[in-house]
This record gives sequence, C-alpha cells and structure tokens, in this order.
Amino acid sequence: MTRQQMKAMAKAQLGNQIFGNTWLIAVGVITIQTAISYFVNAIPVAGQVASLLVMGPIAYGVASMFLKQTRTGEKMDIGDIFNGFKDDFSNTFLIGLMTMIFTVLWSLLFIIPGIIKSYSYSMAVYIKVDHPDYDWKQCIDESQRMMQGHKWELFVLDLSFIGWLFVGACCCGVGTLWVNAYMAAAHSQFYENLRRTEIMNNVENVDPQFNAYAFDDRQN
Repeated sequence: MTRQQMKAMAKAQLGNQIFGNTWLIAVGVITIQTAISYFVNAIPVAGQVASLLVMGPIAYGVASMFLKQTRTGEKMDIGDIFNGFKDDFSNTFLIGLMTMIFTVLWSLLFIIPGIIKSYSYSMAVYIKVDHPDYDWKQCIDESQRMMQGHKWELFVLDLSFIGWLFVGACCCGVGTLWVNAYMAAAHSQFYENLRRTEIMNNVENVDPQFNAYAFDDRQN
C-alpha cells in the first residue's frame, strides 16, 4: 500500500466531515492525551515522575482505539484511552519508559541514531494490543523486527504531514489537534498494512525471542 493510499484510508476512517462525530471523537482523544501530558509535565519534579508513569499506558490506549476503528469502522469510546492502566499496566508502562530510555541512549551518540531507533520502536504499543500476553521486551523486539526495512516509509509518511501541521499551527494551534488525529489514524493504517503483509508472507507469528533483533540495538 502506498503512502497516498494509507492517508486516503485514514481520511475515510475518520469520515468526510472534519466536524462530524467520528472526527470530533478522534480529536477529543488526542486532546485528552495532549492535555494529560501538558498538565502532568507542568508539575515540578513530581510531574516528571508522573509523566513516566502515564505516557506508556495512555499511548497504548490511544493505539488500541485507533486500531480498533481501523479494523471495524466503529466509533471510538473515549473512555478506552485509559485501557493501558487496566490492561497489564506494568508492561504498558515499561513499553513507554524503556522505549524512551533506549531512544535517549541512542541519541547520545548523535541525533540521527536516536530518530532511527524511535521508528524501530514505534510499533511496540500496537503489538501489545494484538498480543496481550507479550511483555514489554517482546513488544519492543517484535517492533524492531517488524520495522526492519520500513522505518524510512514511516518517516516519509510523517514528513508528508508537515504542511498540514503548519496550517494547523496557523489556526492558533487548535488545528494541530485535527492533524494529530489524522496522523494517528495514518499510523494505525501503517501498522495494519505491515501486519497484513506479514500474514500474506507467513511471518506474522515469528517469536520475538528467536529473531535476530531481540535486544540487539546494533540493528537499525
């Protein structure tokens, strides 16, 4: 599936009317995620600790909501954004924490390795949604394997939203909430496309602990 097709499917997923119910629910989800991050980080010291505790579970909740909508077309339930606190909190928390730590460590070498690794880990929360029995290590390892050869594709997909982000920023920043909802839907489409491609190639069920990327951060 091409980048243009994924973006078209993301638009179709959210609906043709940007102020329609589906769009507004998606924007509401992004607004809640952004607000939680902003207000938590605004608290000195304690806020930084709290941010570490909530970013993984919230990211998991958002991923699960958009992925379910991608697959079923059902409207999202905003309350599901907190699923990460109910569904294996320890591992959804550790996915967020460890991907941040690994990315920061790679960024110490230079900014580019950090960016590359952030894309390597980008599918971890989606993998957790599809594999509730996986722990954080398996999700990160599987994400690295899954993204091998596809990081550039996701990077270019993200770059294609720069113009929209600029337009959104010109609307007092409020428009970026719609753009971020659009991007979240596109990321969900990207993951689903990768997953279906692997099913067609009969590699979906590769066990992360036996693949070449398990805890081998030397791989890009």
